[in-house]
Amino acid sequence: MRNILIIGAGRSASSLIKYLLNKSQEENLQITIADLSLELAQKKTNNHPNAKAIALDINNIEQRQTEVQKADIVISMLPAHMHIEVAKDCVIFKKNMVTASYISDAMQSLDAEVKANGLIFMNEIGLDPGVDHMSAMKVIDEIRAKGGKMLLFESFCGGLVAPESDTNLWNYKFTWAPRNVVLAGQGGAAKFIQEGKYKYIPYQKLFRRTEFLHVEGYGRFEGYANRDSLKYRTVYGLDDVLTLYRGTIRRVGFSKAWNMFVQLGMTDDTYIIDDSEHISYRDFINLFLPYSPTDSVEIKTRLALGIEQDDIMWDKLLELDLFNPNKIVGLKDATPAQILEHILNASWTLQPEDKDMIVMYHKFGYELNGKQEQIDSKMVCIGDDQTYTAMAKTVGLPVAIAALQILNGKIKTPGVQLPITKEVYEPILKELETFGVIFNETKMPYIGYNPDRLIGN
Repeated sequence: MRNILIIGAGRSASSLIKYLLNKSQEENLQITIADLSLELAQKKTNNHPNAKAIALDINNIEQRQTEVQKADIVISMLPAHMHIEVAKDCVIFKKNMVTASYISDAMQSLDAEVKANGLIFMNEIGLDPGVDHMSAMKVIDEIRAKGGKMLLFESFCGGLVAPESDTNLWNYKFTWAPRNVVLAGQGGAAKFIQEGKYKYIPYQKLFRRTEFLHVEGYGRFEGYANRDSLKYRTVYGLDDVLTLYRGTIRRVGFSKAWNMFVQLGMTDDTYIIDDSEHISYRDFINLFLPYSPTDSVEIKTRLALGIEQDDIMWDKLLELDLFNPNKIVGLKDATPAQILEHILNASWTLQPEDKDMIVMYHKFGYELNGKQEQIDSKMVCIGDDQTYTAMAKTVGLPVAIAALQILNGKIKTPGVQLPITKEVYEPILKELETFGVIFNETKMPYIGYNPDRLIGN
């Protein structure tokens, strides 16, 4: 039997493991699921005869290398910074490797060795990055094949709560990595190109510069700019494109409400709050408000944010129980961002019966035969439950399909790479459709530059 080693059995691995186990009989596969927690690894095997769970400490070099040696291909679902040691083992023992993470400088530095050994290290093959690369390059390549010239590329993606589970005023719940949500947009200005001009949005204005999006059957959404929209300009072959913008999708109104936290300073992760362990939620928000011998914390908050008592923004704050003097933070040496994440988790954690939703939206503007045209490509995926979530499906399934394609010799080009070639994206996108990950492409009138496109621009 052919052995696939999966390192990391967390949430993102659920659909990945299920897919490979379902294929194990016909594809003659033995799936080894390795995790620091043996209990978690065993749970993911689902007692399947072709699955084996092992406890693996990634820092145990001897054990790690022993398991890599046994494998025909290695899938690393570890946190991004942990991939590199596994990758080095794969070079030593000449094993192909798949990850869903961004290609780090350390990973890229292995490219020459990987190619010299005829190996394939497929990275960025999850959702975002991953499905976004593949679905974008499919359309871009089709446009170019017809002789079209790209003028505009906009791409948006968001992990959201499904409509039937949307039960709070924020129209949002954490479906993945709460810390990433709290820290979104920090570390520099968002950068993109609009009509050939570089544009920058500083963090303090990021959530007031949004774009409306409409998805048939699901209503209106908004998108705010990612930190660096230009990262893939050369990779996608879009060096001459006039407009290039990548963003994150939320329901309309979320960004304006989130901006309240930004303006107050509650998303800051650069310093520790004194005595954070013992302060109440009410104490926490009061830390960022001016002193007043007469005004209540509620009044000071409304004055600081410029909102009235009948404003929906105020209702959103109340819903989080932010002004409760009896709820204690309970986090020692915590930053404002960590405390905010803790408070939000109490309200935004998915309940057992909740389902999540992934929305992806691409816009392609191009010139063909002297005429300007546009294609909008939209995908919505709803999770099955709290194990096989939309996020787990859209992250894990592309990883699993790619691993099997490599194992079966259908993906052949060696090197440290991301999934932007037809050899890779065509079969994977086709198979993803059988799991409900379907992009609907529609020809639209070319919009191009619209000065009112960004709210607040």
